[in-house]
Amino acid sequence: MPEWSITEPRKLTFDAPVTDLHVRIVSGTVNVVGTEEGSARLHVSEVEGPPLLVSHQGGTLTVAYEDLPWKGFLKWLDRKGWRRGAVVSLAVPAGTRVEVGVVDAAAVVSGIRGPAVVKGVTGDTTLVGVSGPVQADTVSGNLEAQAVTGDLRFKSVSGDLTVVEGSGRSVRADSVSGSMIVDLDPDGPTEVRLTSVSGEIAIRLPHPADAEVEANTASGTISNAFDGLRVHGQWGAHKITGRLGAGTGSLRATTVSGSIALLRRPSDEDDADRTIDRADRRTDEADGTTDKKVL
Repeated sequence: MPEWSITEPRKLTFDAPVTDLHVRIVSGTVNVVGTEEGSARLHVSEVEGPPLLVSHQGGTLTVAYEDLPWKGFLKWLDRKGWRRGAVVSLAVPAGTRVEVGVVDAAAVVSGIRGPAVVKGVTGDTTLVGVSGPVQADTVSGNLEAQAVTGDLRFKSVSGDLTVVEGSGRSVRADSVSGSMIVDLDPDGPTEVRLTSVSGEIAIRLPHPADAEVEANTASGTISNAFDGLRVHGQWGAHKITGRLGAGTGSLRATTVSGSIALLRRPSDEDDADRTIDRADRRTDEADGTTDKKVL
């Protein structure tokens, strides 16, 4: 089995097939990019502390510390007190199955079509253009997902979730105190399940939307931008219920003391109107006909 012990900056290329990627580091940065190339590339630009071990066997590429196992990762404790860190960049075939674990490091995963699992203790994670299913678990690390089209699962104690232009068929998130901001732009029916104890929840739906909606908060406030939904409860518990469109999608949001806001994404017609308005203003300014306010 080919193995390397990385103690200084180094680049490696793997011509043999890579179907699975396992990365586990403590401090620093992990950047995983999916490509259409058949080979995989590794660039360790910084490394400090004990050596980073690299192995390639049976299609599995592993970049990790010897004493940092995947099992029980979120409870790992560096008893030896080593100061360690690495900046690792990997380019792998887009269909690769990816497992990334970071203790106090930032992780970025982009362009991956295969399943991805990310675990983080305090490090933040960013997903960009990931089309495979994703499971992300953190203790206090935040997750930001941009243009993710695969199913998304997120679980955290106090980490925040931010979804931008999400178009996957399913988003499920559970947190104790982390906030959730979910901006949806789906191509079809979407199932959304968001649960928090004290975190705030904000969801932006497309207009027109297509979902059965039920949102509950025991003591938080409610904000609703859709006329077709009903708000129940003036004191104490609040609930939003109703059907938007044909109701083929599903939205369930629950928090105990956090607030809930249902926001409306501008429609294509609204975007077109704003574009025309901006063009008219530019034309008026060019003609010198724009009204000016006298102070």
